[in-house]
Parts: sequence; structure tokens; C-alpha cells
Amino acid sequence: MERPCPLLTFFSFFFFFSLPCLPCPEYQKQALLQFQSSILVITSSLNYRPDYSDQLPAWNSSSNCCGWIEVGCRGIPRVVNSLYLPNLFIGLSPQPQVESTILAPLFHIRSLETPYIFGTNIQGEIQGVGLANLNNLVLLDMSVNNFKGSIPPQLFRLPYLRELYLDGNTLNGKLFPDDEETEKYVLSSTSKLQVLSLSDNKFSDIGNYLPNISSLALDNNRLIGGIPLSMRRLSKLKLLYLHNNLLTGEIPSWLFDFRGLKDLYVGGNRLIWNNSGTVEIAPNPSLRRLSLKSCGLVGEIPKWISNQTGLCFLDLCKNNLRGELPEWFAEMRFEGLILSDNEFTGSLSPRLFSEFALTVLALSRNNFSEELPKNIGFATLLWVLTLKENNFSGPIPQSLVQCLTLQLLYLSRNRFSRHFPVFNPDRRLAYIDFSFNDFSGEVPTTFQVGTTFLALGGNKLSGGLPLNLTNLSNLKRLELQDNNLTSELPNFISRISTLEVLNLRNNSFQGSIPQSIFNLSNLRILDVLNNNLTGEIPQESHSLVGMIETPNLPSSIIETGYLSYSLEWFQLEPQALLEVGDLVVNWKKSKQGISTDKLNIYTLLDLSNNQLSGQIPTSLGALKALKLLNISGNKLVRKIPISFGDLENIETLDLSHNKLFGSIPPTLTKLQQLTILDVSNNELMGLIPNGGLCGIQIRVPCPGEQPTSPVKIEEEDHKEPWLLWESVWIGYSIGLLLAIGIMFATSYFTLPPPSNN
Repeated sequence: MERPCPLLTFFSFFFFFSLPCLPCPEYQKQALLQFQSSILVITSSLNYRPDYSDQLPAWNSSSNCCGWIEVGCRGIPRVVNSLYLPNLFIGLSPQPQVESTILAPLFHIRSLETPYIFGTNIQGEIQGVGLANLNNLVLLDMSVNNFKGSIPPQLFRLPYLRELYLDGNTLNGKLFPDDEETEKYVLSSTSKLQVLSLSDNKFSDIGNYLPNISSLALDNNRLIGGIPLSMRRLSKLKLLYLHNNLLTGEIPSWLFDFRGLKDLYVGGNRLIWNNSGTVEIAPNPSLRRLSLKSCGLVGEIPKWISNQTGLCFLDLCKNNLRGELPEWFAEMRFEGLILSDNEFTGSLSPRLFSEFALTVLALSRNNFSEELPKNIGFATLLWVLTLKENNFSGPIPQSLVQCLTLQLLYLSRNRFSRHFPVFNPDRRLAYIDFSFNDFSGEVPTTFQVGTTFLALGGNKLSGGLPLNLTNLSNLKRLELQDNNLTSELPNFISRISTLEVLNLRNNSFQGSIPQSIFNLSNLRILDVLNNNLTGEIPQESHSLVGMIETPNLPSSIIETGYLSYSLEWFQLEPQALLEVGDLVVNWKKSKQGISTDKLNIYTLLDLSNNQLSGQIPTSLGALKALKLLNISGNKLVRKIPISFGDLENIETLDLSHNKLFGSIPPTLTKLQQLTILDVSNNELMGLIPNGGLCGIQIRVPCPGEQPTSPVKIEEEDHKEPWLLWESVWIGYSIGLLLAIGIMFATSYFTLPPPSNN
């Protein structure tokens, strides 16, 4: 056997280990440093977290750019071929508006193949001329920015581009331009484009032609018209996402003819399924995920679905399907089954839970009844179970309580009864909604430490709040409204430092409001309406940071990423499953629901209909983020604090039905957001300082609102003084005449006899 040459071995070893040390071209390094300099100019003028600098590219002119973490190089000589620069400005306050010209230095790096520049809040039009210079691009990801306008035609003419990701921008108009050169290139065999992902934009028209791609994502746009025939020529199509648009017309049966099709999402449009029974859908073993949400399906579940033997995810919610679930459902190996908002009846078959594959089951808002199968927890991979608003009854099966993987359990508005089930604290269950059932007994205490959302309102729970609630170190939303809870509000509530929403309305809590509750820095919503609370309102509120600082962006208590990291299909429509009920509050004099995904932009303090006394603390005026402050129906005295003029975001201020006196502070005229001010049934006096106040309560129309008959307002303004003074004189005259008449009738007055003279 011939021995290897030692010299060749040495040079191979040297080449392998010295390759990463070879420098990148100087002009490419300077382009990257110029890009970095533009970023530093933006960040230097803004506030950011102490650890934010760790996100910035740590580049310097004395080092080799091929050794920078965010930069990838290839070849000999070494050239930059990849950039990974996501979320560069996350954590900045306020979020900067970055012009698209910031990318100009990168257009000189013609060797770039895979730049990832997503989540950076870049605005303006996509620089088509600059990107055309990067003719080696294979993948371009500029998703989750703020690009507007249309996609420049130069992108579709890049010779090696295979994947284009522009999701989460504000791009609009036609998907493909009416450009003969672009159309010719896109339809030719020269085009390498295979993946086109444009979800969450504002496109209204697909256009007259499409490249023969394998993956097309256009969900959550504004597409109108029917599904275009040009799509029928996509012979390589595997993934098609058209859900949540404004498409109309009948769903064409040829969509099911693509032999390699794996995912088909057309729900959430205005499309209609042909229910005549004449449409024949051939079995497609490749089809794995199907969404026909709100597609006008009527009657029983179509039988052709049973022939799709490879189907693992099915979404038929928001249709008019009825009857019992078919037996063949139990033979399908569903991972996800979404049938909410239909008219299904009957009970759930135990066979449905004999398959271990089931991960998500959503059957909310149907007419299912009877008890849950005892083996429901045998679906050992079950993560999400939503059975809201049905007619299920009886106890919660013990197998469900012991389910190891369950993280989200919504059983609200059914007829479940008996004592509350005992959960194992070692399980993963984090989102629990058992509200509006018939559970009785004391508030349960055996919840998981990681519980984030706990809704037990609308039951028959009694007693006080248990100390074990303080073990829930991640609890953000606690709802115990509409029960029979008594005793005093405990001080230990302040130990649940993560609490953002505390709803205790319509119970029988007694005693005073502990000052410690006003130390919850994350609390944004506190509702204790209709209890028997006494004493004074806590004097110090400076620790209520959640009611003082206005949030920059709305966020949800539900962390979709936490639930979806291993469910590929789940990432497409997580909100279809994470349907936490609205938080019902008294908003602008009526009951209204605030959706979970908008809770972060609402801050409310409702202490109404209790027996609170003393004066209103001036410190409440520091809660500048409050949109609603309701302390009506109490026994509060003295004057309205001048500091209420600092409630700059307040929309509803209700101080009615107290014992307040004095005048309305002129500082309230500064409240530009105020739409409802109710100070009725107090002992206030003086003029209304209507330099800026408006609303129906004080009969001053707000700007932009249609005034309610100015003449009528004027008449009413004069009516009150007339009633107060003219009625006094009329009453005095009538009373005097009646008194004189009675005196004559009783001979009180005796006339003297006529004189003889």
C-alpha cells in the first residue's frame, strides 16, 4: 500500500486550519463598518436597556470581518456571503423609524448570498436598484419590517434567488408587476424561485402570472376576487396559504389536484364550498394539513375528507356543520382538530382519544353534551383543549387532570359541577379557564407553579383567597369575579408580583383595601366592583407602575411562541386556538369585553359600588396611563383632587353617587381624551369649567361629534333656572291664596257689622 506524502499532508493540515483566518476584502469590511456606523447614529439618541449593546454588531476595523459573529464567509480568497442581523433595534424606546437607505452600504457586497435582516423596523420602499446589484442572492429575508409600496421587479429577475421572505411588512398593490420583461423571466425555466412568503402585508391582487414555485404564502393580506386560474399551472406546488383574505367565489376543486400538495389553507375568506355533493375530490396521500375555516360548509362533515389518509391537521371552524362526529374520525391520526363555531351535537367518542398523536382539540361553541370520556387524558401528547360554550356536564375526568403535556385548558361556559378537580403541581398546565360552570367549594390551590392565566369566575366558590396562590410565581391574570367569596382582601396578594389583571368584582369581600395591593408594579387592571369594602382608598399609588407608564406596544398574556415551538402547523394561526375570553368590564357606562391581545393597552381601576369612605387620595392623579377610573357608589367626601387634571389618558371618569362637595377643578379641562365625566348625585356647586370638557353628561358636544339638537340644549339650559325660581313664585302665590280661602271657610276672619252711619 502506497504511503501518503508527508508534505502533502502538512499542506492540507495547514490549509484547513488557516482558512478561517484569511481576511475578507477590505472594501467589504468598510461597507460593513459603514452600515454599523449608521446603526450607532440611530441608537446613540435613544434610551435602551443596559444589555442592549450586546445585540449590536461588535465590529472593529482592526479585526478580520470573516471572524465577526454575524458575518459568514466562503471561498478562496475569502468573501462575505451571509449576514445575520435580526431584531437590531428591539428594546429601544421609542422604536426608531429606520429609512431603507441604511442598507445602501450592503449593496456593494456583491458576493452576498443569504442576508437575514428581519425585525429591524426598516421603512420606506424596497431598494430594487441596489438589490439588483446582489446577483448572487440565493435567499433574502427582510420580513417583519415596515417596507411599503410594491415589490421591485428587479428582485424577480435575480438569477439565483430561490427563497424570498417579505412577511410582516406593509407592501401593497399587485404581487407581480405588469412588466413584459419580468413576466417573461418569471415564467421561463431560468427562474430559480421556489419559496415566496408574503404573509401579513396589504396585497390586493395576485396578478396575471405566477412563477412555478413550490411554496406560496399570501395569508393575512387583502386579496380580492376569486382564486386565479394562473395558480393552476403551479405543478410543483406543495404549500399554499391563502387564508384570511377577502377572496370570493367558489373554491375550485382543481386545488386538490396537485399531487405533491401538503398544506392547503383557504379559510377565513369569503369563499364558498360547493355543498351540492357533485364535487368529487380524489384521495391525495400527500395532503397533511387542510383549513376550510368559514367556507360555508353545510350539513355533515364531507365524506371525501376521510379519504385523505395522510391528513394530520383539519380546521373546519366557523361553518354550519351539524350532527355527531363521524366514526371515521377516530381512525384518522389527527394531530390538530379545529371544529369550533359549528352546530355539532352528541357526546365525544372515547375512541377519539385512543390515538396518542392528538395534540390540539378545539370544539368551542357547539352543542356537545353529556360527560367527557374518562379516557380523555390518555391522549398523552395533548397540549391544547378548548371546549368552551357547550353543554358538557358532570365532573372533570381524573385522566385529564393527570395529563403530562397539557398546557392550555379552556372549559368555560358549560355545566361542569361538583368540587374542583385536584391538579398535580408538577404538570405543565399554564392557561386555565373554568369560568361560568357550577363548581362549588373553596378556591382550589393545587395549580402549577407556572400558571399564567387562571379564570374561575362565574361559579359558586366560597370562602376567602387561599395563601397558596402566592406559589404561582408566573401568574399574570387572575379572575374570580361573580362568585360567593367573602372575608377580607389579604395582604399576601402583593406577593404575586407578576400580576397584571385582578378581577374580583361581584363578590362579598369585606374590610379595607390593603395598601400592599397598590404595590403591585405590573398591575394594569384592578376591578373590585360590587363588594362590601370599607375604609379609605390607599393613599400611596406611586408603585402602580403599570397604571402610570403607558405601554409602547400591545402584547398578549398568551405567549404563542411558548406553545408553538414544535408545532409547525400551529404557527400559521395560533390565535384560532388561544381563544382566551374577553375581560368584561364596565366601560363607558355599559358592560364590554376587552380582548386578550389588547389588554396591555388598557389600564383600569374600578372600585365602584362599595362602602369606601374618606377623601379621594391626590396620588390617584399620578396614574397617568389610566383609561378608566370608577369610584362611584361609595361614601367619599370632600373635594375632587386637582391632581385629576394629570390623568392624561383618561377616557371615563365616574365619581357619581358619593358625598363630594365644592366645585369641579378647572384642571379637568386639560383632559383631551375624556369622553365620559359623571359627577352626578354629589353635593357639588358652582360653574362647570367647560373650557375643554365635553360630553353628554354636561351637555357640551365634543369636537367631531354630531351635536344633539343645539336648540334643545339651549332650552334645557334655560329650563332649570325657570324651574328653580319661577316655580317658587308660583308656588308662593298659590299657597297664599289657598291659605286665605281656608281661613274664610273656618270663619277665621269675622267681618265687622255695617255702621249705622
